Amino acid sequence: MENSLITSTNEILSLFAIVLIAGMVLGKLSGFLKLPDVVLFLLGGILAGPFFLNLVHSDVSPIGRQLLLTFGSAFILYDGGREVRLRILNNVKFTVGMLAIVGVAISTFIAGYAIKEIFHIDMIYALLLGAVIASTDPATLVPVFKSITLRDRVKQTVISESAFNDAAGAILVFSIIATIHSGTFSLGSSLGELAIMIVGGITVGLVVGILLSLSISDRKYGILHEYAPLVSIFAVIIAYVLAEKVHGSGYMATFVAGLVCGNKSTFSLVVPPTSSLVQTHVRETLSTLMRMAIFIMLGTSVDFVALSQYWKESLMIVFLLMFVIRPISVIACTLPDRRARWTFKEILFMCWVRETGVIPAALSGMIVSMNMPHSGIISSVVFMTILLTLTAQATTTKLLAKKLDLLDGYEFDKPAILKGLQEIH
Repeated sequence: MENSLITSTNEILSLFAIVLIAGMVLGKLSGFLKLPDVVLFLLGGILAGPFFLNLVHSDVSPIGRQLLLTFGSAFILYDGGREVRLRILNNVKFTVGMLAIVGVAISTFIAGYAIKEIFHIDMIYALLLGAVIASTDPATLVPVFKSITLRDRVKQTVISESAFNDAAGAILVFSIIATIHSGTFSLGSSLGELAIMIVGGITVGLVVGILLSLSISDRKYGILHEYAPLVSIFAVIIAYVLAEKVHGSGYMATFVAGLVCGNKSTFSLVVPPTSSLVQTHVRETLSTLMRMAIFIMLGTSVDFVALSQYWKESLMIVFLLMFVIRPISVIACTLPDRRARWTFKEILFMCWVRETGVIPAALSGMIVSMNMPHSGIISSVVFMTILLTLTAQATTTKLLAKKLDLLDGYEFDKPAILKGLQEIH
């Protein structure tokens, strides 16, 4: 028992060491190659995985792996929430709601039909796979958008969609699995579960965000302002855990908590400048670390056996998702929003930006572990979707935004600015 515990501990420490070393090397390489770091993290994970260098075994420390994926996804969502301005989100809330719920449903059913025809499997399993790949990925979108000065309402619409559609996608997946097991489908029950996840997640996120923002503010209740960086980490953990306890969406709760913390002025809360600066540095460092961990772990879990068997069909599904299904869902969800008055260029940009990542990968892993029929097909399509949307879409986001004239103002060289400020002082 003791030897087993020591082995597990060593495996977790080794996992963290590999993530850190590989992440730093690949991060530097991404800057040299002018590619999004998440693409190289994914490829680095594949290289370190069991099919190549075997530095990370397929069965290594499932607890450590799950901890990295869960906390990493939650923290990146929290960080993404801090980037969103409530004033701008209020103007596009109808579009965000449509994309997060109706858009996911449209993507699921169109993708499901295509999967049924291409793979010749039962419609219920085709819909299951369609639901898994229907949601977008904030873990990719947030860091990519933070690196460019994209027009605010477009940036925050897509980030918010990626946070909120995780709940809709996950509920749809669980509802289809329940239907497969029971042979019956209850629309009322599924909608009820979705409502609980959304309301529970939003409520917990609001409460946690307000209370913890108050605790680090310059008011008389701000007794923890010198611990602002630690409170940020605690906000992610407590929001996720409490939301899951009440059957809400933990990921939505962390996003809403970040939304509140990033809009303190709206709630008349101010954090002392020194504490705020330290908090920002810690948050950015931890966000980078979590991004490394998530995509390196995804790369190590690629099933090349299934991929080699179904790669052609998987490729067809991904192309349909990128060039047909996503545009249909975006157009259907943005045109009815008369208040937002989306332009053709903004809609075209949103049609292209739909990277797939952590949540679909986690759902796929769960389905494979359940030994459900056609799990090999599901694994193959999900990985191909992650790989192609990251390499094709994440790498061209800045270029497309520039071509469509959606960059807002000038892009500043942060290192140069910081160096200049240091020289002045």
